[in-house]
Amino acid sequence: MLDPIVTFFQRVFAAIGRGIGLAISWLLSPFVLFAAWYRSRAWFIKGPIGIILILLFGLYAYFLWQTQVWTNFNPDYVDRYNFAARKNDAGQPTTAAATQPAATPDATASANVTAEVAVSEPAAAAPPPAGSTCERSAIVDVTSGLIDFNVDENAWISSMLLYKAGLFGMDWDDTPWLDNKASFQRGVNQAIRRTTIELVDSLGRVRGTSGINNNLQRARSNMQFDETAWYFGLDPFGPKTPTPSFYRSASRDLMAFNESLVKCEAIFDGRSDNLIEFLDRIANDLGSTSAMVRERSENHNGGWFDTRADDRFWFAYGQLYGYYGVMSAAGADFHSVINQRGLGPIWTESIKQLRAALRIQPAIISNGREDGWIMPTHLATIGFYILRVRSNIVEMRDVLAR
Repeated sequence: MLDPIVTFFQRVFAAIGRGIGLAISWLLSPFVLFAAWYRSRAWFIKGPIGIILILLFGLYAYFLWQTQVWTNFNPDYVDRYNFAARKNDAGQPTTAAATQPAATPDATASANVTAEVAVSEPAAAAPPPAGSTCERSAIVDVTSGLIDFNVDENAWISSMLLYKAGLFGMDWDDTPWLDNKASFQRGVNQAIRRTTIELVDSLGRVRGTSGINNNLQRARSNMQFDETAWYFGLDPFGPKTPTPSFYRSASRDLMAFNESLVKCEAIFDGRSDNLIEFLDRIANDLGSTSAMVRERSENHNGGWFDTRADDRFWFAYGQLYGYYGVMSAAGADFHSVINQRGLGPIWTESIKQLRAALRIQPAIISNGREDGWIMPTHLATIGFYILRVRSNIVEMRDVLAR
């Protein structure tokens, strides 16, 4: 009774096996034909071709290593900055220039009367005394550290020659392989770019009364450079400066700004309206990423077979990775504003949610249906964390604006 059923399944599996064998043969046929042709050639032809093949093998081995090994990747990287030990807001003097004489009772009383009369008048900001040092910006330190992580501690994947060449002409982003690290780096880079823009436009200057800081201006310009530039390009045709060189210059410019800030020669304007604007920009940035993730999640439910889901996921993850550091640093740079406006608890909760999102590290990204029961939906999960973080940022912005 069971013989026909067994025979049927044997034929099905045999057909599947033949199909797999034919597919593998088709994929390997160009290499087999090339090997046969290569064996029949003379040594003066084999030699140069062999050298080229060895060079290609070395390049691909390096490329595979760089795309699969994430050097110094650490979701708890913020801990090494020890922001809790900070005592001053960014740009504020950290040392007194001289010891002031003790005030007499009469002088104290006179000062109190004067203060009561002038309480409604803003005090003029006096320049720090000679010999003072000022607090460096934690935001700048973290931003520079993220650049170093992207292009020094790791190779910048998006501008590598073999990444640009793709898989037989197909963009690596359109395949399930070797593109996760590149997408993650671009997500981190998005957070870096947004931060450098805000440093130039508002945080690094007193708007209306000071010019743009040259170091920050150069850092912003360098970070806007094309993410895919190699040493040579076709549009325009000719040699080029590769992307990592521009980003390294931006990191040096940021560190130069912080050094001048320590000497009290630069400005970090830690007013509440600047923090409002900064939070606005971050919220908008996360909102754009949330829309990108939602579009992919809703319209391309391919489960484990959606080859673009991993790009969206790791870009969003990289952006959250970058903003986790930037937001933690902003809490140190704007510590007084946050405490005065009672934002401490919600700020701490936002940082916790950013860190919680970084726990999601699936080996294979699946874009299943939200009501599915076989394939998970990692895009919906990361999108949920993005919206939670963005909601808290918007709430903090509203509190500051009251």
